[in-house]
Amino acid sequence: MDIASVRSDFPLLAARPDLAYFDSAATAQRPACVLEAARRFYEETNANPLRGLYDLSQAATDAYESAREEVRRFLGAAESGEIIFTRNATESLNLVAYSCGQHLSPGDEIVVSVLEHHSNLLPWQQLAARAQARLRLVPVTADGRITEEAFRKELSCRTRIVAMAHVSNVLGTENDIRLFARLAHKAGAVFVCDGAQSVPHLPVNVRNLDVDFLAFSGHKMGGPMGIGVLYGKKELLQAMPPFLTGGEMIEYVTKTSATWAELPHKFEAGTVNAAGAVGLAAAIRYLNGLGWDEIVRREEELSEKTFEALTAIPHLHILGSPAAADHHGIFSFTIDGVHPHDIAEIANADGICLRAGHHCAQVLMQELHVPSTARVSVSFLNTEDEIGRLAKCLASVRERMGYAE
Repeated sequence: MDIASVRSDFPLLAARPDLAYFDSAATAQRPACVLEAARRFYEETNANPLRGLYDLSQAATDAYESAREEVRRFLGAAESGEIIFTRNATESLNLVAYSCGQHLSPGDEIVVSVLEHHSNLLPWQQLAARAQARLRLVPVTADGRITEEAFRKELSCRTRIVAMAHVSNVLGTENDIRLFARLAHKAGAVFVCDGAQSVPHLPVNVRNLDVDFLAFSGHKMGGPMGIGVLYGKKELLQAMPPFLTGGEMIEYVTKTSATWAELPHKFEAGTVNAAGAVGLAAAIRYLNGLGWDEIVRREEELSEKTFEALTAIPHLHILGSPAAADHHGIFSFTIDGVHPHDIAEIANADGICLRAGHHCAQVLMQELHVPSTARVSVSFLNTEDEIGRLAKCLASVRERMGYAE
């Protein structure tokens, strides 16, 4: 990969060569082809998809449905009706919790892990409260792994739903989704996968994983903000009631009742984000063009170098696994005596973007006995020079906070 050439595809990076961006786990930078695809939709195809019989509306519909087909191929889904466009992974997970969760009864159980982002925890907490169900949390090991033994302990004959992140947004841990989905199915439960941190960085095939649902956000893989995806197995989606009701998700309406449209439109009420879907499709084509083997290889290499640089800094402690390969480019850390917000401010002063806080994972923070951390997340766009700048900055943090080394 000619990284200089690749970085020139990203307008913000080209305009800001002084900036070292280490927050791709929060949102990725966008290549020009994505911005152009969304702009071109509005300039050339701006009409309401699915609603008009005139040529422009038909063209908008074709663009929107072509984007859906691009996502279907990307995820390896069986048919495009299994691809639901949403605003983001959070909405996708709420959709499943609301619609699939309506069959729960008092005493049923939902299994999640303590690793989960709030987006894959709060919907299940709320569902458990509404249904008078029990929420069971799978613990993690000291290095951030979910073991098969711990997972099996939380499964029971009352388990109805299991929800788990593919990759942790705090520790970078990759969970064995295929194994856990198989165990969930054996227990009679459906398996919901949060793919927000895996889909942008790893080849993900929903049929190989055999998940029942998978959610991700377009903006974390270079697509526009405001577009997300829910994959669901057709038979499950067909049995679920709609999440939202209103325009375009109906087949027929009377004064007292309504029938719902076929998949996927049953779950896409209102005017859809067609430009976002078109932009997401452009992002997928861009990443496919770079080659997933090359993306994975480069990110593994950069992760190793980042891990080595961070572990060499006195007083800096990386949470989770002691092996770089287990982090998938995500490194949450603390520095003795320095608040993570101060770390982020010092980094910002040096033109380095990193995250600080609880990362929408307060239950995991409680398990790890830390209130918050700083987080570096690496993508294929980063360079060795940027890693050097990062290490130099973080090595100076305690001194700049007034500590005598």
